[in-house]
Amino acid sequence: MRAPNVKGSIQQRLLLMLLLSAAGIGVLLYIVVQSVAEQIAQESQDNILAASTISILDSARVRQGEISIDLPYSALSMLDSVTDERAFYAIRLDDVFLSGYDNLPTPAAFDESDTIFQSATYLGQDVRIATARRSIALEGGQAFLQVSVAQTLTGMNLALARISRISLGVGVGFFVLSVIIAMLIAQSTIRPLHRLTESVSRRGPADLRPVAAPVPSEMAPLVASLNTLMARLQKSLSRSEDFIAEAAHRVRTPLAIVRTQAEITLRRVEKEENRKAVREMIRAIDESSRTAGQLLDHAMVTFRTDNLSEETVHLNELVTETVERLSPLSELKEVDVEITRLDEVSIRGDSILLQSALHNVLDNAIKYSTTDNKVKVSLEASQNHALVSVSDAGQGFSKDMNTLLRRFARGENAEGVVGSGLGLTIVDDVVQAHGGSVNLSNNTGGGACVVLSFPLH
Repeated sequence: MRAPNVKGSIQQRLLLMLLLSAAGIGVLLYIVVQSVAEQIAQESQDNILAASTISILDSARVRQGEISIDLPYSALSMLDSVTDERAFYAIRLDDVFLSGYDNLPTPAAFDESDTIFQSATYLGQDVRIATARRSIALEGGQAFLQVSVAQTLTGMNLALARISRISLGVGVGFFVLSVIIAMLIAQSTIRPLHRLTESVSRRGPADLRPVAAPVPSEMAPLVASLNTLMARLQKSLSRSEDFIAEAAHRVRTPLAIVRTQAEITLRRVEKEENRKAVREMIRAIDESSRTAGQLLDHAMVTFRTDNLSEETVHLNELVTETVERLSPLSELKEVDVEITRLDEVSIRGDSILLQSALHNVLDNAIKYSTTDNKVKVSLEASQNHALVSVSDAGQGFSKDMNTLLRRFARGENAEGVVGSGLGLTIVDDVVQAHGGSVNLSNNTGGGACVVLSFPLH
């Protein structure tokens, strides 16, 4: 049987698509969590910095034309209490530095915002700076009091790194969970196809009923096509069986009539040359009749082996019956058929096919035996097998015995014997259909031996 042309797997494709989607969602989830965490941490720090800046501005007082700032303790302590970071500040009046860290970066320009936030590097560390200013009336006119408060980002970066690890773990966990769910989804999706495959594969060769099991709507066209194919196949097989039965009747009967007429003509013909021509005609009719019969038998065996019957067959009774049926042929050839051993053995199989196989073996043994020879038949039950052996005292098999099981193959010593080369082929097909084997050999003292081995269940 030709192997199917397999290209890819629906389950693997579905699983791959689900896994790629899960991986994309996992990466997106990691990025979103990381971004949200950074945004929340940044907003929290900015709110604290802004509150500290406003607290310092609120503590500014103007007394007798001079600015007095009593730096609140809470203004910077609130920064240390949250993330244990270092804090810096700078107070300026317009462009004049008043207090704090003179070189603390400040924004180049102010917009309408109340507080300006910026990130910079100060004293070798990453810092976040909040700057706010307020208009103050002095003796010399209006001036702007500007306060900048900075905080290092070490603690926040560590917290973000911890959150990043957690979000990475969440993403990996989500992907692993998605893999498990994707495998379950892929198996569940493909399960109806497996059920359909098992339903069809469990059927026998002759079971061509339409598939009636419920299937998903996507598989409905496939099942409909399969049912249509089985219906056509059922119709074709039915026609073939009818043809074989009709051919068996229409071919054999005319040939038998022609042979009878030829024999009658042979008795009336007096000239030897005419008698010789009639004998050759009779021989040709015999060969045609046997070949046609064997071809029809082979076709019958082929159909029945595809739908092998399972019945109890008593081989001892089958051997006795077959020998009795061939007794007219053996008496005509003056060949004695002797049953040397007959054990009571039963196997499961098709009695018609088994009788056809045994008939062909005995027929060959009688045909190839010379007058006054014996054909010995035995049925022996071993521990695991039933052995049917047929031995004759003829010329034996040719050297290449294995080729004799092929169709239309005949031995070198078959010349002059009517045959088609299908007898042993039928035997081999029947025995193999029953799980057995055929063994061909030559006897030591001359003649051939055929052993049919059937397993005992």
